[in-house]
Amino acid sequence: MKKSLLLSIIISQLIFFLSLPMIHHLFSYIHPLAFVVIWAVTTFCTTFIVLAVKGQKVIAPYSLFISIMIVYTASLLVLLFIRPGNQNYDNWNMTPFNTVRFFMSGRVPLLVEFYNLVANVVLFIPYGFFLLELRKRLGISIFSLIFYPLLCISMIEILQHLTKRGSLDIDDVILNMCGVLIGYALYPLFHKVIKIKSKTKKPPK
Repeated sequence: MKKSLLLSIIISQLIFFLSLPMIHHLFSYIHPLAFVVIWAVTTFCTTFIVLAVKGQKVIAPYSLFISIMIVYTASLLVLLFIRPGNQNYDNWNMTPFNTVRFFMSGRVPLLVEFYNLVANVVLFIPYGFFLLELRKRLGISIFSLIFYPLLCISMIEILQHLTKRGSLDIDDVILNMCGVLIGYALYPLFHKVIKIKSKTKKPPK
């Protein structure tokens, strides 16, 4: 296990630092914290792949899983609401896939296109894992698994627009929800590699 973790750390750091010359152009476009998130996602994904290939499993305490999700959510909120001040966020789009078509038209730099489309999906995949873990413990209904993430994503999108920290775009909602749904689909693989240990119950007095 230790060798696998060491190997994954070495590979992930090489990938991240070799990609810095390409992603440094995003500095004027996003909050610097995004690079910490990109580093964390790169490290996690690489570690996950190495463990999956080697057929190894990690057991993580439920409290650690919740703590990581709280820190991750706080970081994501910073990315969503603290943006460079030199951008215009007055525009809005309620036509599905209109923004997606624009980014894929070749009128924007490839890196900006990749970040806007892929990041909007990938950054929400962990919530699919999180909600299914909650379902195991709280018995959340299938309807709730769709309704509540859709509600939260829509509220964030509206708040971004009202506070002038982002544009109101139906495509963001669609892409974010796709990330959550992909998380649901990948959960069996996630659970195969990472087992979240249930809270220990105190013995009755």
